Amino acid sequence: MEAPLYPDFPLDSSTPRGGQPAFWVGPRHLAGDDGRLYDAVADTLSGLGWTSLTIVRGRYEPDEAAEDRQVLRSTVLHISPDALRWAQWSLPDEPFHLGDLPIAWQISARTDTSSPIASWSAYFTPDVPGEAVADFLVALDARDQPAAPLAGPELVLDAVAAHGWLRDIDQPQAAATDPTFTSHVSLGEVPPLIQDADPRALTIEADEAGPAGWQAWAEPALGAPCLWAASFGASVPHDLVAAFAASLSSTAPVLRRVLPEATQERLLRAPAI
Repeated sequence: MEAPLYPDFPLDSSTPRGGQPAFWVGPRHLAGDDGRLYDAVADTLSGLGWTSLTIVRGRYEPDEAAEDRQVLRSTVLHISPDALRWAQWSLPDEPFHLGDLPIAWQISARTDTSSPIASWSAYFTPDVPGEAVADFLVALDARDQPAAPLAGPELVLDAVAAHGWLRDIDQPQAAATDPTFTSHVSLGEVPPLIQDADPRALTIEADEAGPAGWQAWAEPALGAPCLWAASFGASVPHDLVAAFAASLSSTAPVLRRVLPEATQERLLRAPAI
């Protein structure tokens, strides 16, 4: 899947969306988010019955007209009906970075409503395919106990292997990559600032490895900036990560109008009629 089916169609992502033709493209893990990562996920959450709240922070001067008010930051928070899980759109809110990319969505869950602290959190940067984040949320919403482990890590590797991904030769039980060696999933040390309630994360020494969590990323070329990255805290149940991984590695085409500049020449595409 290295050459475009229709190379003569314009692919300038700077063109307004209304003027862009729609394509069915693949592979999904290189297709980006179509500039719609918020909409794709928010629509899914709305369909699941989650409530959305907008938190606006800004600067207000006395006697200032509403249209002149300066909004400094705005965050949208989506909460499940049982209040055990929530998703925060943090891109406009000065998020921290993952793989040199800003965090767009932070998704968290807790064991009961008496605790204000999340049991785990997962993080997704721009250009993570919205379909994969949505499928992760659907799996999370379907769980009675969002923080209870139900399966082992092998489930994640089985999910991508079923779609043709290759297990790492050196770490066959902990890592896999797509056949072009561009996108990866790996179980290993969690990056800094990833929130997790695992007590081992709070007691490790500087020279010790912390609890392992799943990481996923796409690197279009060796040493090139990542296209996207996702990080899952050590306590994120493996079956939820598997739902994300299965969707990410799916061979089903996805509809796109805006293709990532770094990978557009590696995508198969056909006009959506």
